[in-house]
Amino acid sequence: MTTPKPHRRAALGAVAAASLLASPAIAQSSPTIRWRLTSSFPKQLDTIFGTNVILAKYLAEATDNRFQLLPFGPGEIVPGFGALDAVQNNTVECAQTALYFYTGKEPALAVGTGLPFGLNARLQNSWWQFGGGETITNEILARFNVVSFASGNSGAQMGGFFRKELQSPADLQGLKFRIGGLGGQVLAKLGAVPQQLPAGDVYPALERGTLDAAEFVGPADDEKLGFGKVAKYYYAPGWWEGGAMMHLVVNKDRLAELPPSYRAILAQACEAANNWMLGKYDASNPPALRRMLASGIELRVFPQSIMEASLKAANELYAELSAKNADFKRAYDSMMAFRTEALPWWQLNELNYDIFMARTRGRS
Repeated sequence: MTTPKPHRRAALGAVAAASLLASPAIAQSSPTIRWRLTSSFPKQLDTIFGTNVILAKYLAEATDNRFQLLPFGPGEIVPGFGALDAVQNNTVECAQTALYFYTGKEPALAVGTGLPFGLNARLQNSWWQFGGGETITNEILARFNVVSFASGNSGAQMGGFFRKELQSPADLQGLKFRIGGLGGQVLAKLGAVPQQLPAGDVYPALERGTLDAAEFVGPADDEKLGFGKVAKYYYAPGWWEGGAMMHLVVNKDRLAELPPSYRAILAQACEAANNWMLGKYDASNPPALRRMLASGIELRVFPQSIMEASLKAANELYAELSAKNADFKRAYDSMMAFRTEALPWWQLNELNYDIFMARTRGRS
């Protein structure tokens, strides 16, 4: 065996020393982390809850299984509407939820999910990324010691299931309606009685008649929840959720403890999950709607008089909230400025294209 020359021995020694130093450094910068993720949405909903599974998959793949999310359904650790509190208190590290569930804590959070007569899914994403939405929302959430990442969108939702048909705004008087967020406050101005119930409690309430109507998301989820078996009139559109954004809310202290690479991977994984959820809904809603109609559910569109009355009531509500809540006014004004700028282009191009294609869909 030939003995290495002195300069080669020195080089080999340097490589060996470097490798001894590098291995612990790599291990230190890529620690094994397991976070609990509680969701506000039932496990049976394979698009909303399934987004948690996809997000966990993306994180695991990008970190060689070193950064793991463990998704839990509502009630397994905390109730569905307790997700934000659980993250704030570090009961869990993160949660998938809709920020409009927490308007009782801070009305401005509703803008982060999407307001009645607000933005559609694409414009909500655009406002979040480029119109100030992310900055404004996270400055508000800092008071709760959490940070939010956009991690999904439902697209335009359906208007829900009703036990009786609607002819005019007068039919909303006394209507007991399961609806979340500021949409419930808008309808309350028109005489409805909004109820915020977890998904699992809605069916028996509709069946017993303690609810007259209920909305959830759209056909893909509504079919699974079975509301059409006890309330056969299915209305469109869900004007209170033209593009409802879901969020991953993360405890601010736990996020700060992550290596920078993990924080970057988490942000990118949430963006990928955001795209996945909307794509999944666009693929699964049409066949689900066909199956529901074949089962006897009757499709309806809200009368124009109800749409106009609801828009008027929404604008009144926003003026009231803006007058007494500076954070809501800031978020609302930002969203409205973005909408004012975006809608003329949308009307000219995107909307005209979609209308033409829908009108001529049988020709090819």
